[in-house]
Amino acid sequence: MEVTVSEIPEFILKSPAPEVSWEGILGPAQAFLARVTEMLEAQVDQFEPEIADHARYALDNRGKQLRPALVGLCAGAVGKVRDDHVTIAVLVEMVHLATLVHDDIMDGAQVRRGRPTVGARWGNHLAVLLGDCLFAHAMKVAATLSAPDIFRSIARATSAVCSGEILQSNRRHRWDLPRTEYLRMVEMKTAELFAVAAELGGRHAGATESQEAALREFALASGTAYQIYDDCLDLYGSESAAGKSLGTDLATGKLTLPVIVLLERASPSDVAEITSWLNHWTPDYLVGLQALLESHGALPECSAVIEGLLQRARQALDPLPDSAERHALDVFTRFIASQTALLAR
Repeated sequence: MEVTVSEIPEFILKSPAPEVSWEGILGPAQAFLARVTEMLEAQVDQFEPEIADHARYALDNRGKQLRPALVGLCAGAVGKVRDDHVTIAVLVEMVHLATLVHDDIMDGAQVRRGRPTVGARWGNHLAVLLGDCLFAHAMKVAATLSAPDIFRSIARATSAVCSGEILQSNRRHRWDLPRTEYLRMVEMKTAELFAVAAELGGRHAGATESQEAALREFALASGTAYQIYDDCLDLYGSESAAGKSLGTDLATGKLTLPVIVLLERASPSDVAEITSWLNHWTPDYLVGLQALLESHGALPECSAVIEGLLQRARQALDPLPDSAERHALDVFTRFIASQTALLAR
């Protein structure tokens, strides 16, 4: 997807950040998420006593609970929320949290969401094994369900996420990465869990094939947009908003869309200097890189890509009946847009 603009898209700038809150999106799913939280906390008791504290620490790092919320909202958008939906949401969240534990090891991260990572607190040896335990426990829970498609779908999504992470790892420090490859990796490692949450939520609420496909399309597009926003936050946000030091993606050799755009547009001499910075990255280079990003319009271009994905996501909702849950899904796209707009201010 390539969109060229010279200024921040009107759709992004007109998204009013104060009126679009995460709490407003979660409104129709609050009771559902309370049940998900209760079941997640109960999983701690299923681990060996010596492991329980470690598992609780990992499971408590839930953030906004995006993926569980998608399960409940997508179910409610096409039918009724059932007990299996709670289990599905727990499975998706456990897989997500397991990937975060492993991501932090690979990135050498010391802090996530304002607190020490599992690896920083107990060492990477334990963190690797804990991530494995979380994956295995999620599959154990999935195997207890009577619907075999849930197990298959979760396993497929987990494979896609891990494959995307491997591709990203193999492409660290590859500064000529094409935009299309970046977007493919983002879809695999981030959007696929959004998609399985949405499609299983809809399928087990009685969605038609076309409705299930629409929910999956919505989740793939919005999930990809959300990850691009998060990648922009690493360069344009504040450390308090990002929950970590800025520029950490570049410090670990990850090429993200803002820098891809910069390298596409920069002169050969600037490209040579930028790649030299990237190959020997220190925080001292961040100010110079940000100046080049601004002069080459990298954020407007990323905003345009996000806008296109969010429009695709909202169009995917068209076949769904009107409901509070469908409205919440639409507002989710506007939330991403409003957060993106804040980066430009």
